[in-house]
Amino acid sequence: MNIGPRPRRLIRTSAALSALGLASLSLAACGSDSGGSGKVRVAASFYPMAYLAQQIGGEHVEVENLTKPGTEPHDLELSPKQTGQLSEMDLIVYLKGLQPAVDEAVEQSGVKNIAEATSYTTLEKHGTDVHGEEGHDEHGHGEKGHDEHAEEGHGEHEGHDHGDDAAGDPHIWLDPVRYAEVAKGVGKQLQKADPDHKAEYKKNTADLVSRLKKLDKDFESGLKNKKTDTFITTHAAFGYLAERYGLHEEAVAGIDPESEPSASRMKELHKVAKKDDVDTVFFEDNASDKTAKTLAGDLRLKTSVLSPLESIKDPKNDDYFSVMHQNLTALKTALGAQ
Repeated sequence: MNIGPRPRRLIRTSAALSALGLASLSLAACGSDSGGSGKVRVAASFYPMAYLAQQIGGEHVEVENLTKPGTEPHDLELSPKQTGQLSEMDLIVYLKGLQPAVDEAVEQSGVKNIAEATSYTTLEKHGTDVHGEEGHDEHGHGEKGHDEHAEEGHGEHEGHDHGDDAAGDPHIWLDPVRYAEVAKGVGKQLQKADPDHKAEYKKNTADLVSRLKKLDKDFESGLKNKKTDTFITTHAAFGYLAERYGLHEEAVAGIDPESEPSASRMKELHKVAKKDDVDTVFFEDNASDKTAKTLAGDLRLKTSVLSPLESIKDPKNDDYFSVMHQNLTALKTALGAQ
């Protein structure tokens, strides 16, 4: 049936909508197996997860980090558009319990292939005052038994969910051994998402795990001859690292970097600093140094940066390994390790 020529305004509107639709399709297909570059589309919740996906996936993946460089992951909010785009991904890599907005979006996404970091390792509780508790380990290199357990493939039990343990410390990536466990899990999920390149993903995973083992040994040997095992930090992010290498973390605030310390906590830290011969108060690179400088000023201590590696300001020049080595150097200096 001939309905006559369409009004010019309708034509322009239709054309605009078509262009918009094509742009959306192009965006959705970019990196998808179904078109575009042909790469596997991966959404990662924040830097440590994005780094694993990039290192293991190599040239076959296109990784979108939901947390932009230099921003605070804990505070991440996702727009409806970002939430909708998650459903178009081939794989999602995230850490449950760290970013509530991501947890909710992943549940709604319907994506088949999901690598959830805490399902590949163990979570433990670390608090602001861990003296004499889990975080204070005077037995050298963490718990060797756990190390050996990790070597035997601990964490490869897919689907074991620790996400309901809200009190668990999420900062597992700061322990190279636990991070290696997560790497193995991400590698397996990537192989499922893209079986055509399974051999390459296996090789890349093995290479990354090998580098993490080397980093573990660097920390172990670098921190062996230290004058004190105690360090003070404004953010309780280093419980796993402290446990692994026989250190004692005293945090000004809690797991949440934005929480304010109480007067009694500050008073207690004064005692700890004097008793344990602490000469440095650490703050993180993406947060204010005000609290650290206040405490350091009161005690005539130095301040220095210890990065929790939740994001990286300059990803072109730094990566997980370079920043972890910077952390090692900072700890060696602060703890008097020769």
